[in-house]
Amino acid sequence: MSFIGKSFCAVLTAASLIAAPLTASAQDKKVVISQAFQSMLYLPLYVAINKDFFKQQGLDVDKETAGSPTAALSAVLSGSAQFSIHGPEWTAIAASKGANVGIISNVANGAAVWIATTPDFKFETIKDIKGQKVVTGLMPTTSTSLFMKLLKENGMDPNKDVDMLQVQIGSEPGPFMGGQAKVAVLYEPGLDQVAARGMKVVLGFPQVYGPYAFSSVTVKKDVDPDSAQKVVNAMELAFRFIQSNPDETVAIAQKEFPSLDPKVVEAAVRRMIKENVYPKSAETTPDAFKVAMDTQIVLGNLPAQPDFSKFVIQDYSKKALTLAN
Repeated sequence: MSFIGKSFCAVLTAASLIAAPLTASAQDKKVVISQAFQSMLYLPLYVAINKDFFKQQGLDVDKETAGSPTAALSAVLSGSAQFSIHGPEWTAIAASKGANVGIISNVANGAAVWIATTPDFKFETIKDIKGQKVVTGLMPTTSTSLFMKLLKENGMDPNKDVDMLQVQIGSEPGPFMGGQAKVAVLYEPGLDQVAARGMKVVLGFPQVYGPYAFSSVTVKKDVDPDSAQKVVNAMELAFRFIQSNPDETVAIAQKEFPSLDPKVVEAAVRRMIKENVYPKSAETTPDAFKVAMDTQIVLGNLPAQPDFSKFVIQDYSKKALTLAN
């Protein structure tokens, strides 16, 4: 059994020991959204909060930070949260083990991972890193998973053809800038932190894989449908806002990440808008979902593609598409 599979067994066992799900009041529509981390990937959520899109829909949202995808999903399984935000693969793995969960909205729709090198490194194709030491995130994480997948697709063995230096997620810039490797696989804002210090961005996974269901809103399938529709409506308004108001979106991100260099935050947000990491709508397409799940199948975390029509609950996003601006 893979590491992720073992993690989900623990999650599902723990959830079974917790009392019945909490329900929000039908009058005040209080809901809890549990996010895995405070992450730039989840900027649409922060835009929806800062622009009062949830309030406009009649929701009182309590955003909680769980600390990991499994903890955020566990909050939904136990009923302490009605919604969670993290990679849809965690939801799919839980569903494959019997959890009554699905996804209702996009959050990030591009493979938000990039490869950077030192300025003197000659990079023309991914095969140029054969024999190199590469800084990557500690597994299990999508950045390293995608990197390994790309190597395999190009005829390389991740365990033999590169020397992966796996470090805690978010700490990749340290050993890279410290000279321990000439190549690094990075999320934002780490990518633009190293780019600001002269490193080269040589490959973007959003261009390699196109639409990719990278982060989503998860629910139990018996979620209150009115609350779910209002959450998706608010997210839809946030996606539209990001596309139409990039400057104000940058300002919101700078507010949400006050400890980071504002210029790094701006560069990261503008990169993710330009490369379509932030989706244009709440809708998850079959192609984007399939590409994301294929990664987990290759890694042995999923036995087969989930049934899209049953796992991705499309009614909410289809209704949200009809909202007036």
